[in-house]
Amino acid sequence: MTPTHHRPPQQVGTQFYLGTHHPGWLSSAPVPLFISDRRLRSYKRLPRAIVPWALDSGGFTELSQYGSWDHGPTPADYIARVHRYWHEVGHLAWAAPQDWMCEPWITAKTGLTITEHHHRTVDNYQRLRDLAAQADLPADIITPVLQGWEPDDYLRCADLYAAAGVDLTTAPLVGLGTVCRRQGTTTAGHIITGLHTAGITRLHGFGFKVHGLARYAGHLVSADSLAWSYTARRRPPLPGCTTHINCANCPRFAYQWHTNHISPILNRHPTWTQPPLFAYPTGTAA
Repeated sequence: MTPTHHRPPQQVGTQFYLGTHHPGWLSSAPVPLFISDRRLRSYKRLPRAIVPWALDSGGFTELSQYGSWDHGPTPADYIARVHRYWHEVGHLAWAAPQDWMCEPWITAKTGLTITEHHHRTVDNYQRLRDLAAQADLPADIITPVLQGWEPDDYLRCADLYAAAGVDLTTAPLVGLGTVCRRQGTTTAGHIITGLHTAGITRLHGFGFKVHGLARYAGHLVSADSLAWSYTARRRPPLPGCTTHINCANCPRFAYQWHTNHISPILNRHPTWTQPPLFAYPTGTAA
C-alpha cells in the first residue's frame, strides 16, 4: 500500500486535536488527535492514521522531570522520527519543536531565565527547520512556538524570531506555550490580544480545555487538550465499560467528551477572528 504522507486538508475554522496516550487510536479515531513523541517513538510498527494529527515533542515532561533536554532526543534524532511518522503514519499536520516552557516552577527546575528559555526555543526551532529541509520534509512541518509568562514576554520571544529572520505574521501556525494551566484566565486573553495586535494571528493553544476554548476558541486557529482523561480518572467507568476501573484510557469516553463538550464550542466559533485591542478585563482570575 502506498504510504499516506500527504498533508491533511486545511480545516476551516478552529481545529481541535484530542490528546491521547494511545497512538493506536490513529487508525480508527473519528476526530483529529494530538500525540506525544514520547509515546509514539517506542512503536516498531507504526499505526496508519485516518485523521489529521499533530505531534507533541514531550517538552513539558523533559523539563519538569530533568530540567533540560539532555535526556531527550537530539534534534537530529527527533527529525528522523518526524520523517518516519510523516511517511509511515501519514496525515501529520505539524510537529512541535523541542521548546522550553516558562512556568515559574519550570524555570526554577532549569535554573535559567525566561530570556534564556526564549533563546533556546528559537535556536531549536531554527535547527529543526534546517534539519527538516535536509530531510525533504515540508518547510512548515515544524511549528514555531512562543513562550513566556507575562504578556510582554511573548512579544519579546516574537522579537527574537524576527531577529532570526522568522516572520511569525506569515507563519501558517504559531504555538502558544505556557498557557495550559491558565488557559481560561484573562491573562491568556491579554496574551492572545497582544499577539493578534502584533500581527501574529494564526495561533495554536496548547492545553486549551473547555473553559479556555469557550472564551477564546474564536481567536485560535487550533487547540489541543487531554483534559478528558483527567476528568475520567475521577469518575466511575461509563455504563458498559467493564474491563477498567475508570475511563482515563477509554476511547469511548474520549469521543463522548469531545462530542458533548468540544463540538458545541467549535460550532459556535466556525472561524477564528482577531480580537479587538483591550478586549479583556484586567486581572488573572477566570
